Amino acid sequence: MIRLQDLLCPRPEGLYCAPGDFYIDPVQPVARAVITHGHADHARAGHGVVLATPETLAIMGERYGAAFAEAAEPCAYGQTIARDDVQVTLVPAGHVLGSAQAVVRWKGLTMVVSGDYKRRRDPTCPPFEPVPCDVFISEATFGLPVFRHPDDAGEIARLLRSVAQFPERAHLVGAYALGKAQRIIRLLREAGWDKTIHVHGALERLNRLYGEHGVDLGPLEPATTTRKQDFAGAIVIAPPSATADRWARRFPDPVTAFASGWMQVRARARQRGVELPLVISDHADWDELTATIDEIRPGELWITHGREEALARWAALHDIPARALALVGYEEEDDD
Repeated sequence: MIRLQDLLCPRPEGLYCAPGDFYIDPVQPVARAVITHGHADHARAGHGVVLATPETLAIMGERYGAAFAEAAEPCAYGQTIARDDVQVTLVPAGHVLGSAQAVVRWKGLTMVVSGDYKRRRDPTCPPFEPVPCDVFISEATFGLPVFRHPDDAGEIARLLRSVAQFPERAHLVGAYALGKAQRIIRLLREAGWDKTIHVHGALERLNRLYGEHGVDLGPLEPATTTRKQDFAGAIVIAPPSATADRWARRFPDPVTAFASGWMQVRARARQRGVELPLVISDHADWDELTATIDEIRPGELWITHGREEALARWAALHDIPARALALVGYEEEDDD
């Protein structure tokens, strides 16, 4: 009789597939890896063969250099690749450019590893695709009922109202360099902001990569001038760490904003000195998590990281067996 853990099981290196002899998002160098997306806590350098979407491979190459792995094997969405007796298919996760769920099939058993995901529309990447499965392995970064994220357009409208209210000040928006920054820029464009957006130098290479993959970010300029008056009324996008750095002193009395799901927690906004918290997350909130599980109705739910207890309890109340996996190495990003 086949046991679920015969197909996927946690190891110190990460989630391991024994019959295919590969790891999914391993936290240590391994011979064969399947990578769900390009964020650093999931995509590390130093593996042998890396299987991922072409976009994720391009992101890894941009971040780690061309020799980030011994070999890179691109796998387009919907394409199936064999790893020994195991079939691996990547389908969209809706998290960032190139992000994918790993669908693993073996001897009639289907297990889906979500990676990081969200369900709401993102103009920079394809939407999450639910896949029927025996086991759904889900993240739970915002796996508490208190986390219900507001509409993205409403948060962008708050930012633009503040820009109109304080035309003499720059608006400095902290946003994670991969995914969040480009999403904020696209949402601003969709809201009608067609002016030049200034960006921190750390974003330029990833912005260019997004453009090469068909994501039009509109007119961008580096935030390099030292004349403060040049930024009056401007929107500047930067990594969150830069908003509290000496770099930020070049802007005229900046309104400091921060785009993150954690901005729903007022104490976090106060601790970081954020004047304009924007609750925009690249992860599923409580309603998205529970709606996804209810839609898929897996035979079992495994929870990889985040708030496991509440989500496991919800699943049990809905007749879905659930358990937390002891996986380490996936960070709780303040920038989610």
